[in-house]
Amino acid sequence: MIYTLTLNPAIDYVMHPTTLDMGFTNRSSSEEIYCGGNGINVSTVLNELGTDNVALGVIAGFTGEYILSTLQEAGVNCNFVKLERGFTRINVKLDGIVMTIVNGMGPKIPPAKVEEVFKRLDRIDKGDTLVLTGSIPKCLNPDMYLTIQKRLEGRGIRFVVDAPGQLLIDSLPAKPFMIKPNNHEVGRIFKSKPETPEECMPFAHKLHEMGAQNVIVSCGKHGSALVDENDKEHVSPVPPCRLVNATGSGDSMVAGFLSAVDSGMTYGEALRFASACGSATASSKGLARRATIDRLYAKLQEMKSSKSAK
Repeated sequence: MIYTLTLNPAIDYVMHPTTLDMGFTNRSSSEEIYCGGNGINVSTVLNELGTDNVALGVIAGFTGEYILSTLQEAGVNCNFVKLERGFTRINVKLDGIVMTIVNGMGPKIPPAKVEEVFKRLDRIDKGDTLVLTGSIPKCLNPDMYLTIQKRLEGRGIRFVVDAPGQLLIDSLPAKPFMIKPNNHEVGRIFKSKPETPEECMPFAHKLHEMGAQNVIVSCGKHGSALVDENDKEHVSPVPPCRLVNATGSGDSMVAGFLSAVDSGMTYGEALRFASACGSATASSKGLARRATIDRLYAKLQEMKSSKSAK
């Protein structure tokens, strides 16, 4: 079973203002509401792919109830800890001439509720996968992911970590099954500016040597790089598509890779399928749908066949 953990979920309220003038009343031409949070995104795409999973996390108030009911209506298995006070945050995204985002703070999580989260994590068993991704609320210790990995170490659990900077580095001694930084995050870690998969590959090898079994580096329009657990290199291009909204594309790649590997695909094929999932989300208003994923994956397979024929 795959479990995802979202400690800081949100409702993403996307508005499309016709103007954005500070100090004046601005009006929106349309709005959309999405359930946000990286782990929730991974669970949603896994569910779309027909891969069994459970979304763990913390919710509060009427906004938390909205997330729970929306996910359950979509068929996502949920096991959230509910807080008695506060409400799950709302992130306002003003998608006008330029994207302007105001992220909410979120509720304070008391120690008793943190312990409840730990007790639910304790039920994860050998052979299961735990995806640790997304921001950690300021009310919790910033090393929360490391604390969780240490608590569950030695149980044969596959850890997947998609987190920036020190959060990612701290996870490596636990030898996570997969990490997925993007090229900019890799650049900040190693004080460089890689753009393409080929430029990221040496850094992916370093992260592999530091403990990560499989290292995927996403590079936007340039494609993605993978150094797998056997220290072999793989590169996938991006299928032809029009960028609509990149939010959640990295989470979709994580979901696609896990689903593909668990279905028996080779690592190279899994990377291409993950690329199709990420691109399907990037070319959609919301998260990827199966029909779009399959169409873009077929394009990648055609590109591979065409390249092999030359």
